[in-house]
Amino acid sequence: MSATPHASSYYAASANDKVERPRLESSIETDVCIVGAGYTGLSSALHLLESGMKVVVLEAARIGWGASGRNGGQIVNSFSRDIDSIERVVGKEQAKLFGQMAFEGGRIIRERIAKYNIDCDLKDGGVFAAMNKKQMGHLQSQKNLWETHGHTQQLEILDQDAIRKVVDTDLYVGGLLDKSGGHIHPLNLALGEARAVESLGGLIFEDSAVIDIDDGASPVVRTAHGQVKCKFVIVAGNAYLGKLLPELHAKSMPCGTQVVTTEPLSDELAASILPQDYCVEDCNYLLDYYRLSGDKRLIFGGGVVYGARDPANIKALIEPKLLKTFPQLKDVKIDYAWTGNFLMTLSRLPQVGRIGHNIYYSQGCSGHGVTYTHLAGKLLAEMLNGQATRFDAFAALPHYPFPGGHALRVPFSALGAWYYTMRDKFGI
Repeated sequence: MSATPHASSYYAASANDKVERPRLESSIETDVCIVGAGYTGLSSALHLLESGMKVVVLEAARIGWGASGRNGGQIVNSFSRDIDSIERVVGKEQAKLFGQMAFEGGRIIRERIAKYNIDCDLKDGGVFAAMNKKQMGHLQSQKNLWETHGHTQQLEILDQDAIRKVVDTDLYVGGLLDKSGGHIHPLNLALGEARAVESLGGLIFEDSAVIDIDDGASPVVRTAHGQVKCKFVIVAGNAYLGKLLPELHAKSMPCGTQVVTTEPLSDELAASILPQDYCVEDCNYLLDYYRLSGDKRLIFGGGVVYGARDPANIKALIEPKLLKTFPQLKDVKIDYAWTGNFLMTLSRLPQVGRIGHNIYYSQGCSGHGVTYTHLAGKLLAEMLNGQATRFDAFAALPHYPFPGGHALRVPFSALGAWYYTMRDKFGI
């Protein structure tokens, strides 16, 4: 088998499932053909199989090869733009529906882990950390907003003394603890979901990049060595879809984020820097995020490369951020460093919809994908089973091309990021 191997990450090195799936080398038929074996595709497949449909998943590389197997592993509620931002677009009444969905993705993840006995180092609790008073005010507003939409009991404001007991650093003036947040080994979650798909009769083919989709009453999805005839197609390639569907390529931009992982820390050191084993992300526009792995390594990520170029030296980009947060780790070795792409939209909200007769898609999580993709799979399955209300709510969100088109979207986005970074730096 010649599938592109996983990135040289800690996740790939500690994956529970090393089994390679076969390449599609024949013509087959099914109810739904899904393009992409990341979270969106796998979540869709599970919901569809549970509803009685037949499903085939085609993956260009390996299961979880893209963002689903490379991300920071943090279960973060809501969307990349919060419910109040959505309300300004769709109105107060429709925003209530988004408010109901904003906390569903994390529940779906936990349901999957429990139902299918997925071993992926699940830990509860996530912290949003404020660098200044302005960010602290935003977190208080966020708490009020989420509670308005029914997310009560799980949230706790942390003052400067309280957050120091949660994360041993001088950087933060306070924070917000979401007890229903948490973290997982993201690749092992994807691999566990893939095994669940197969246990229900779903077929997954790796090394099977889709080269053409023939839409119509009975769509045909073609690879270099085979094809799938089906009733519906779900496109779930996200940042790694390329130009397969030009309609989706025009209004999104792949972006890279970098992650490093230390050697295993001693029990004492791990317990000192993150005593409750929560995951943490700061409130900056270009945020840093980190957590402990199941074997007590610090996984630390941050930074954005617009246009998804692979940096020449990931460690040089991220290690200074890590040591600024935890100078006590100056003698700790970095064992792994990798980059991965996520797909950003101009609005920072997901793009959901239908192309032609029977091609459906969800993409553009804009860095907030672990929870949203699991919700998206449920929405896509609902749509194909005749329940369109929630799918249609996302599909109705307006989306626009990046200013300057493909030629200028990267420099314009980088300029905007610089502006917001300066505001973060000076707390304005």
